[in-house]
Amino acid sequence: MNAIINFMKRHYKILLTIVVASIALLAFNSKSKNDSDPDKDKLLLELLTFVIEKGHYSPTPIDDNFSKGVYKDYIQALDPSKRFFLQSDIDEFSKYETEIDNEILDKDLTFFNLTYDRLVERMNESKKIYQGILDKPFDFNVDESFNTDYEKAPYAKNREELTEKWRKQIKLSALSSLTDRLKLQENKEKGIIEEKVSDDTGDAEEAVEKAPIAIEKKGAKLDEKPKTFTELEKETRDSAKKSLDEYFGFMSDLDKNDWFSVFINSITSRFDPHTNYFAPEEKERFDVSMSGKLEGIGARLQKKNDFTEISELISGGPAWRGKKLEAGDVVMKVAQGSEVPVDVVGMRLDDVVKKIKGPKGTEVRLTVKKVDGTIAVISIIRDIVEIEETYVKSSIVNKNGLKYGVIYLPKFYIDFEDKNGRDAGKDIALEVERLKKANVDGIVLDVRDDGGGSLSTVVDIAGLFISEGPIVQIKSAGRKKEVLFDRDKKIEWDGPLVIMVNSFSASASEILAAAIQDYKRGVIIGSKQTYGKGTVQNVIDLNQFVRNNAVGDLGALKTTTQKFYRINGGSTQLEGVSSDVVMPDRYSYLKMGERDVENAMPWDKIDAAEYTVWNKNTNFAKAITNSKGRIAGNQYFKLIEENAKWIDSRSQDNDYSLNLEKFKLAQNAIEEKAKKYKPISKYKNNLTFTSLPYEVEETNKDGVLKEKRARWHEALSKDIYVEEALNVLDDLQLKPVSKSVVTAKKDKLAKS
Repeated sequence: MNAIINFMKRHYKILLTIVVASIALLAFNSKSKNDSDPDKDKLLLELLTFVIEKGHYSPTPIDDNFSKGVYKDYIQALDPSKRFFLQSDIDEFSKYETEIDNEILDKDLTFFNLTYDRLVERMNESKKIYQGILDKPFDFNVDESFNTDYEKAPYAKNREELTEKWRKQIKLSALSSLTDRLKLQENKEKGIIEEKVSDDTGDAEEAVEKAPIAIEKKGAKLDEKPKTFTELEKETRDSAKKSLDEYFGFMSDLDKNDWFSVFINSITSRFDPHTNYFAPEEKERFDVSMSGKLEGIGARLQKKNDFTEISELISGGPAWRGKKLEAGDVVMKVAQGSEVPVDVVGMRLDDVVKKIKGPKGTEVRLTVKKVDGTIAVISIIRDIVEIEETYVKSSIVNKNGLKYGVIYLPKFYIDFEDKNGRDAGKDIALEVERLKKANVDGIVLDVRDDGGGSLSTVVDIAGLFISEGPIVQIKSAGRKKEVLFDRDKKIEWDGPLVIMVNSFSASASEILAAAIQDYKRGVIIGSKQTYGKGTVQNVIDLNQFVRNNAVGDLGALKTTTQKFYRINGGSTQLEGVSSDVVMPDRYSYLKMGERDVENAMPWDKIDAAEYTVWNKNTNFAKAITNSKGRIAGNQYFKLIEENAKWIDSRSQDNDYSLNLEKFKLAQNAIEEKAKKYKPISKYKNNLTFTSLPYEVEETNKDGVLKEKRARWHEALSKDIYVEEALNVLDDLQLKPVSKSVVTAKKDKLAKS
């Protein structure tokens, strides 16, 4: 998530300029409010480009080069796998490659209308193509192959080539599924039960890392008659058809307005990767993600063909408290209080969500088909729902006779609408206070995978660990730098501190890590470098610029208005934050940081701020040296490094045989290679993590929360990175660490 500072307060002069210059827009009035209103689209196009040019930190000229970039991004967004458009379509579209800039300035929608109409036409044709392909069995004895590098693949020249591309693509998917089914049945016949193993952190090479491990079970028996190859092949095709039906069902839910948002974002992203347009629904989701709360019933929904299904109840929400709605229930009708119910079968998921959500205290009645087939009408009073996964959580672990606290911060959340609402700064302060009361000897703050959020909360959090001083420097175009300070001399925690980061720690996470590193207040441990997003975005409500708005909600624009800098003067843009202690990770060689994005803004440097380095830990350098030594000699970390290189090599292998025997041989080879890395996912650090006393009371009342915490604690007990962070806390202790517990691990790899 992007760092945000209130745009209205900090940039009132820019906004005033925009408002004054937008007089022509203020009197705009449209006759229609429908989604495909061309006048609304033209107004939106004009507003967006104008606001970006006036408010962006470094606006890109809208010229032919800009046009070429928009064209490339937009066509790729419409058809990333090149399975809809023909080469003749691309030839026709390419006439506009250097004209989009002129169309933007002239508010001309010709190119968008052409591509949208053609996409709808090609998608309707593709439905018939895949249905025809899946009507008859595949011949897996044919010696043919398919390359999944879509970026380099050519567009089909005609319908026959397109059908062939669809056939091979579907056949590859079916072949992978069929191979799994055949192996599963073969293992059953041998009395072997197949176990799927996946790494807790997820995986870029899913097919590899979920390779089956066969575990022999004594006395295992077949419960059913083995299926023939023909039957398994038919099951595979049926499953493929169901998946494609669901995909095209989702695509058919998208209207012209949705696709116009894609076009708009192809324009905005050419200014930089983080300048984006939010349609009204997307703006609402953004607000929810930032605040971690919403008003509604507290249920997650998913679309299954024409039906809307309850996928999960949010712990503590009104639906969860009512105990009548269950995961798996299908919503048939929705009524507002005592009003007439509205049938929602076949309705877009976003529209169903709109009907179910509503202000706190209001009633919604859902007619649902229960998992047992019965029909029930469930009344729910809407309330404020807090999404627990958004918020900070902490745990305690005993190690070497000492007690440590682990705090996990998933994002730097804040509720801009409610000053008394939860925010990351206040919540981290509370967790630190609780850990102090528990008499911990050190704290690990985990911001791995934390994409950022509110910049103001970064200042609050960093200030918990220093006396006072600058935290981050901010620069706006054409203006002097601004320095954000922690002005509270109180130090909430002055003991050993470790900040955990990885390559997905971005924006606000990087500012926190950079400040702690520059002060030498704590040890930064994790990936070689963080994501590298050193820019500030502000969300601007576009509706404020239109008087007597008759076109409906115009949404919002998130645009880059500033760059932030470390207190040592260096930007975190592109370079990110380099860890004091680098731990190998499986994504080390994959391109996924800001430096790998085409339109990323450059790195630069400004003058350093005045600050005093922390000098209260004489073991700081020694702790870093000791950690590097442990990692260099650790067999698991060596295996992780080797696995990372293998994953990188696998990501470049895009050719797959569509012959069953050759495919099986290739997959078996991959699975055999993957077995070497299975000990990574089996690792255990033999540490026991527990909740703080206040949370123990909460989990005793809330079974769902209890299960979530149990899963988190189990994940921590398998996390080699957390273990090394705790080892660093050992080394940072100013008093000798008790050796009553032996921490030196034997070569567990050799025993695995």
